[in-house]
Amino acid sequence: MDEDKLFTLALGLVPPWMVDDVTFKLEEKRLELHINFPKGSRLACPVCGQECPVHDTVEQKWRHMDFFQHETYLHARVPRVKCLEHGVRKVEVPWARPGSHFTLLFEGLLMTLIKHMPVKTVADLVGEHDTRLWRVVEHYVNEARAAMDMSAVRNVGLDETSNRRGHDYITLFVDLEAQRLLFATPGKDAKTVEAFAADLVAHGGDPKAIEEVSMDLSPAFQKGAAEHLPKAQITFDRFHLTALVNVAVDAVRRAEVHEQPDLKKTRWIWLKNASNLKPKQQKQLDALKDRNLKTAFAYQLRLTFQEIFTLTDRHQGATLLKGWIDLAKESALPPLVKVAYTMQNHWDGILRWFESHLSNGTLEGFNSLLQSAKSRARGYRTHKNFINMAYLVLGKLDLKLPT
Repeated sequence: MDEDKLFTLALGLVPPWMVDDVTFKLEEKRLELHINFPKGSRLACPVCGQECPVHDTVEQKWRHMDFFQHETYLHARVPRVKCLEHGVRKVEVPWARPGSHFTLLFEGLLMTLIKHMPVKTVADLVGEHDTRLWRVVEHYVNEARAAMDMSAVRNVGLDETSNRRGHDYITLFVDLEAQRLLFATPGKDAKTVEAFAADLVAHGGDPKAIEEVSMDLSPAFQKGAAEHLPKAQITFDRFHLTALVNVAVDAVRRAEVHEQPDLKKTRWIWLKNASNLKPKQQKQLDALKDRNLKTAFAYQLRLTFQEIFTLTDRHQGATLLKGWIDLAKESALPPLVKVAYTMQNHWDGILRWFESHLSNGTLEGFNSLLQSAKSRARGYRTHKNFINMAYLVLGKLDLKLPT
């Protein structure tokens, strides 16, 4: 078997396509495979599929998977056929998608690597500019998302994550049952919910069918949900609520540290759960928590607030929450008073947890994965790149990669 026939079989080419020339450039570590078709061949019109005569050809080149350590390129005279119904049209070659400079198999390799490595690292590995690779990512993500079915989505969590330092955010919408990313968009205002509702409709879902939404206390998110997810019940995420209490506890400590020097460098012993304290930290906490300190009082309120979400009965939870709010107000400690009024003003959404049992725990995990990927990549140049990576990492997409 000669080398032309060997490479024709290796590439999986079927008539009329065949390899008719092989050039091996040792010094450049490069293999060039030239694909052709017999004179007089008739090829399918890309619109109607009717076999038509060749009108002319256009020279094209594609990067293929390496042959051992040698870069491999396919060259072909791509025919334009003359269709009686649709005029002159360029045929689609079976080894690459229209508009791509890579073969399908090479794109499959790239996407497999990119799922586990930063795009820039993969680009350096294969010797291509990362902009080209981002185009490949965008294509497969868009194709997979176009096929997504959101008709069964009922419970949604939303939260923002940072794209860059400063006020540059992406809002994530997650199916809390399937634990997959549904939609991501720049910003963190009410318009992000409007954009999600439109995307939901485009994928077979119904904004009026959304039953539960878990979120933080963002007024913009609340406004967006009320306008664009009109039947949804809002549950305020208990982890965000606990974070508000933690901020208040530390504010009390920082205000008291001037009078009580022993409170210096003790921030985390008041904010960590007991199971996460190191022996030294636990000993330090034991020595301080029973003293007549404002910080110790705030710490006890923190523990009490956490107990609310260990209960299963809404009435008991409401009773404990009301008592907590009253104690916080009576403390006359400004940070605690402020958070008490915040809880009071969001009463229904806090207690909704006893029916929905929803939280943004999944979103917090997703955010951690995204920030880790962003850190490995040393950031993303554009919102589009960050969002495409979010879909790739968190969307459970069926990419249908060529094999």
